[in-house]
Amino acid sequence: MQKNGIPAVSGDVPSLPSWAHRAEHEVSDDDVSPTKKEEVAREAAELVAQQKRLSVRDLASKFERGQAAAQAAAAQVAAEHATHKKVRETTVVGKEAVFKKLRGLLNDLRLRVAGRNKDDIEEGLKAVESLSELFTQRESELAQEREEVRKMAALFKQASDDAKTMVEEARAVAHNEIEAAKATAAKVEAALHEQEQIWTAAEKKELEDLKREAQEARRIKMLHESSKAMDMEHQIDGLRQQLAEKAGEVMKLRKELDALKRQGQDGGKQQLYQITGHEHLGTTLSIGAVDEKLSDLSLCSVQWYRIATDGSSPDVISGAIRPQYAPEPFDVGKFLRAEISLSNGKVEAVQTSGPIDPAPGLEKYVEILVSKGGAQFNTRIVLKNGEIVEKQSLHTLDVNKNRIKLHKGRTVKAKENYSASMQLCGARGGGDSAAQGLFWVAKKGLTFMLVLESERERNAAILLARKFSKLGNIQLGGPDDVVHLEP
Repeated sequence: MQKNGIPAVSGDVPSLPSWAHRAEHEVSDDDVSPTKKEEVAREAAELVAQQKRLSVRDLASKFERGQAAAQAAAAQVAAEHATHKKVRETTVVGKEAVFKKLRGLLNDLRLRVAGRNKDDIEEGLKAVESLSELFTQRESELAQEREEVRKMAALFKQASDDAKTMVEEARAVAHNEIEAAKATAAKVEAALHEQEQIWTAAEKKELEDLKREAQEARRIKMLHESSKAMDMEHQIDGLRQQLAEKAGEVMKLRKELDALKRQGQDGGKQQLYQITGHEHLGTTLSIGAVDEKLSDLSLCSVQWYRIATDGSSPDVISGAIRPQYAPEPFDVGKFLRAEISLSNGKVEAVQTSGPIDPAPGLEKYVEILVSKGGAQFNTRIVLKNGEIVEKQSLHTLDVNKNRIKLHKGRTVKAKENYSASMQLCGARGGGDSAAQGLFWVAKKGLTFMLVLESERERNAAILLARKFSKLGNIQLGGPDDVVHLEP
């Protein structure tokens, strides 16, 4: 038999050394890679460690998430196992057929050839047998691993069920403890509330008893002895009345003394008229006749003057031509003099017994308003541009650092900055409200006669506006007043 008649085996079957080499590589790779058993064991160990660290609630939530992940992993393992099983069964069947075919071919070749080729075929048969044994051994190992994985999965499922049971039991115990704690807290709260009601009732009763005892003791004390506070109040009222009487007597004596002095200076001429009223800021001074038989003052003309304490020439108070005059802040520290022109052409003069005194506490009150940046005063408009205002509704006079504003709500009557043309002074006419009256020239052609709520408010508004205007080197005064800026 010639060699040329031998069919080419290498074209259908791969060479044995290369096939065996690949099989050895496959075996070594499987030995290095981690198995499913190790992965499942590692995950189970991690779950056990986490279970020891977590609380009941965290354990429940995380266990449920881990259980879902584990179930998904188990399903994936089962699917992969089924797939690998099918593949391996197919592979085993294919390999057995290949091995059988190889053996048959090699046996046929061994019968046909001789010599060295026959030895090669013998070696090939031995290699095929070795590979067959190797694959058989590998299949048995894989079957054993699959069995161990199945057992581990069963153990893991049992552990999961046990852990879930433990979580449910712990949750039930915690729920029972919480309910018991709530019930205990409710009992304690009810007991405290009941005790508080008992104490409150007892305290109220005790307080009422103490009040009755105190009232009874006060009544007995009032019956048997006078109150020291009441005694002090009566004493203070008495002292006030005595001081007022003494002040009136002193004022009367001063006026009589001044009248005697003038009478001596005039060669024994008797004083026909006199000024009555308290000589301080916030009051109204009136000229009265000493004898009722004298001429009626309504038939006479009157003019008031300011006289400095140094005896300088008197300054005319423009517009003060009534028998009544309410001193304003410019008059403080000065004498007031009135000249009465009688119907027979003679002139009589009367003068205050001393300088006009300031109102108690007014200067300090104005300083407080200055520190606040201004103030608002309630007022009523009596005259506007010399004409009587029929509807004298309540307005607001706003005095601040830069201007004076007269308004009612959002309706503005006047709003002017301090200027040389502005005038502000007390009312110089007569009447019962003269001490509360204020004359304001807002600008040329716009004048107001205002009545404030009290004498103190009127004088405070004048002083406040003059202090603010002085900051701009402007001195507010009345018509024809001679004023000087203080340094």
